[in-house]
Amino acid sequence: MALNRDFVGRTYPPSAPYEVSRVKIKEFAAAIGDNNPLYRDKDAAQAAGYRDVIAPPTFPIVFSLQSGGEALVDPDLGLNFAMVVHGEQRFEYVRPVCAGDRLVMTATITDIRTAGRNELLTVRSDVATVEGEPVCVTYNTIVERGGAG
Repeated sequence: MALNRDFVGRTYPPSAPYEVSRVKIKEFAAAIGDNNPLYRDKDAAQAAGYRDVIAPPTFPIVFSLQSGGEALVDPDLGLNFAMVVHGEQRFEYVRPVCAGDRLVMTATITDIRTAGRNELLTVRSDVATVEGEPVCVTYNTIVERGGAG
């Protein structure tokens, strides 16, 4: 069954704030095997001009689907989570994510398309501080295998 194309263009309310901590950044850096001191050492980060440790570039995947997550579980969308795999992700940065940031995400379903027997759904999440400062935009594509037909 094809995904409901009526969901394209839907924007979802901002998520609850996500509080970025040094511990979460350090754990994420360890999980991806990146020993960059900017991700682990506040003094090194401050010497490089940051107020605190910064997060690796792919860190927003941790929270970027919070807003709009309700769409993915909406039965009217027709997504079969048992058949979902990660497709791709990309990030466009205004500035790095930094420990101490309180971030909110506003998600929009930007595309649903068929590729062979698969359905691809792309979600854009605009990430900003609770004060409204833009931080980055994430693009996440998930694939429902064998969903088309």
